[in-house]
Amino acid sequence: MASADDRGALGAPTRPPGPRLSWLGLVAFGLMAALLAAALVQTRQFTLLRHALQSGDDYAVLTIYQTETEYLRLREQWRMARDAGRPLDAQALRERYEIWVSHVDMLHAPGPQRLIHDDPDYRRTLAAVDAFVAGADGALGRDAAAAPTRAFVDTLWPALLALDAPMHRMARGAAQHVAQELEERAQTVRAQNQLGLGLTVFLSVLTLAFAATALRQVRQLRERRVALEELAANLRQARRDAEAASEAKSAFLANMSHEIRTPFHGLMGMLSLLRGTGLSPRQGEYLRTATESADHLLAILNDLLDMSQLESGRMTLNPAPVALRELLRDVEALMRPQALAKALALHIDADPAVPERVLADATRLKQIVFNLLSNAIKFSDRGAVVLDVRPGSDEAGRAMLDFAVTDTGIGMDAATQDRLFSRFMQADSSPLRRHGGAGLGLEISRNLARLMGGDIAVRSRPGEGSCFTLRLPLLAVPGTAAAAADAAAGPGPRSLRVLVAEDHAVNRQYLAALLDNLGHQAHFTVNGQEAVQAAQQGRFDVVLMDLHMPVLDGIAATRAIRALADPAHSTVPIVALTADAFEETRERCLVAGMNDFLTKPVSPAKLATSLRRLFGGAVEPEPPPGASASLPPPGRGGAQPLVDDSAIAMALQVMPPERLRPMLQAFLDQGPETVQRLRTAVRDGQPLDLRVNAHAVKGAALNLGLAALAATAEALQDGAAHLPAHEIARLVQRYEEQLGQTRRALQARGLLGAVEAGLTG
Repeated sequence: MASADDRGALGAPTRPPGPRLSWLGLVAFGLMAALLAAALVQTRQFTLLRHALQSGDDYAVLTIYQTETEYLRLREQWRMARDAGRPLDAQALRERYEIWVSHVDMLHAPGPQRLIHDDPDYRRTLAAVDAFVAGADGALGRDAAAAPTRAFVDTLWPALLALDAPMHRMARGAAQHVAQELEERAQTVRAQNQLGLGLTVFLSVLTLAFAATALRQVRQLRERRVALEELAANLRQARRDAEAASEAKSAFLANMSHEIRTPFHGLMGMLSLLRGTGLSPRQGEYLRTATESADHLLAILNDLLDMSQLESGRMTLNPAPVALRELLRDVEALMRPQALAKALALHIDADPAVPERVLADATRLKQIVFNLLSNAIKFSDRGAVVLDVRPGSDEAGRAMLDFAVTDTGIGMDAATQDRLFSRFMQADSSPLRRHGGAGLGLEISRNLARLMGGDIAVRSRPGEGSCFTLRLPLLAVPGTAAAAADAAAGPGPRSLRVLVAEDHAVNRQYLAALLDNLGHQAHFTVNGQEAVQAAQQGRFDVVLMDLHMPVLDGIAATRAIRALADPAHSTVPIVALTADAFEETRERCLVAGMNDFLTKPVSPAKLATSLRRLFGGAVEPEPPPGASASLPPPGRGGAQPLVDDSAIAMALQVMPPERLRPMLQAFLDQGPETVQRLRTAVRDGQPLDLRVNAHAVKGAALNLGLAALAATAEALQDGAAHLPAHEIARLVQRYEEQLGQTRRALQARGLLGAVEAGLTG
């Protein structure tokens, strides 16, 4: 407790002694006078220095140096372009030319113009440069009508070399000019320094007088500074730790996502194989739930990998000509089941002014549109979801394409919209939070859009739905430009390198003949695992993937290819080959990452149409007349003939009779072995083996036009899990009998020789 004296001292105001206050006043007055004098001197110094700097040409000289440097680089690139031993890299030459021209344009700015205007030699050099630019813009300028040719490069080479000496003289003269100006500035600075030195001495005397009074404050400031420095050091270390942790996290996510995929795709493959076994309805429901959970987990893994690639800057785009309306149809095919499951109307429309083909990364564009549509469907319980594609423009007047996704869902308030594109964002209110998710989709979509040069905007009100607009600067690829872009981005008009994954030998022979007839090169694998290894080690233009194969089926193999680290291998187009024409099978293929879906028998017209959808119309020749008819699969709608003459005719369009006969003979010769495998599966109670063997022969029989055998094989495949054993055995017996009947029918048509028929009975 304070004493009375203490309370009096604390309560009464204190006043410093009069003499001390007067001394401080005098010091303050002296400092004010000194500062006023310093201000006058500094004003004078500033005026003199500004006058010296205004006449300087540092910027002009720097511009001249940079122009000469870029000229030397252009000259080297031009020399490489004239080298007949290497291909003409028109893009690199145009980029180097545009950089140099941009520096030439800066020589016309006010600063360089003043220096150039003072020297006639500079003006002549700039005139020569402008004359060369005027001649070269015809093929290298931004508005050039045609690409530069070797003749064009050779023609302008002497004119380019003629600029060498003038450019060098201009740079050397600029250097001399700068040296002279530096000397003049140095003299001015020395004179001002002498004046400033006297002022500094005067201010120092006054400062020393004031230092004693300010000592206590200085000590306090020092203590505070030490504390702040320690805090700043801690903050810098914390920042370094955070950045290191972020980098380690990105690397960890990338590595772990790949590490998890290996066992995960094994899990997906086993679930796919399990689907083909005889399961009860309850087991089927359990399997469906497990598959949906696995698909959801795979989507989260993909999001994590995309996020880590975007953060580390390893995400790259692969722009190529894209048929925009076909892409929208693919999106609609995948999204419509989700909309129907919630009784939502789904409308996808493109304005007539939208170009047919654009230059874009189709995979990433689909990813963004899928995400926006999926969110719209997820957060809508009634009404409709609409995707409207229309042309637009940004604030700078650039042509853009707007993908507007509008829904009638729950909507969002302004606060939610502000946080919407933040990482791991999940609104806390129950209507949004109950939908779950990793909270990465919208941030990845916006980052991808910005990587493409666009952005995503949102408009929404609670209870009134939302509208997400993806705006991208997609470039139209019209007419002959589309064909040229296809040639640059695709495999070329003459031949494709095709990887075929097919386990049945006869089907491999048929597809080899079909691809050879279309002018393409085929490489074959016999199971999904070999297909993944081939896709990882080689470069193919397209993959034809059979769905039912040993070791690894087509769905699991597709997922494994899409998970490859190298985008050049993971983005290869994949086309499904299957004898199953069910919509559910098609949806599974698209969800797994396939680009198209072909049912057996594979006709030349169907394969040619699929390849044209992927690579454009110049990839292969048109199929022969009459080859466009799509054959219905046997086994539905009543009894089938032994031989489907229309399918035989289609096969003969692919190959001559001399090549078809050995294939038919090989298939029939394998018949007894196939029958033995079917009977073994029935005897051992192995419905999966029965389904696999029946499916394999069904696809081959369809391709060869053996309708009755294909129908019986389909009946065996469909009934393997639920028909009684005696019914299965009777179907196997029918298949065996039809082998002989089919052999005789082929002999009657001249498709099997008499010797072959006699040897086989």
